[in-house]
Amino acid sequence: MVDEFREHSYPAARQDLVDSCDGTTVLFADGDADLGDLVADIDQERFESAEDSFAALQNVLPIEALGEPRQSDGDA
Repeated sequence: MVDEFREHSYPAARQDLVDSCDGTTVLFADGDADLGDLVADIDQERFESAEDSFAALQNVLPIEALGEPRQSDGDA
């Protein structure tokens, strides 16, 4: 995902990233999502770098993005 953000010039507005990432599918351990939709969920309006964008994205990833497929945390 960081590579998707590195294609942009910075600073970048959130909406610019949303528009350019729209239609990019992100695969999770248990599902997928559109990268543009995920970026739209970020509260931050402006990003200073690709790393800044990626760090903000980490805060909006769904639980399906974590772990291995069908992995259990001990809940049975």
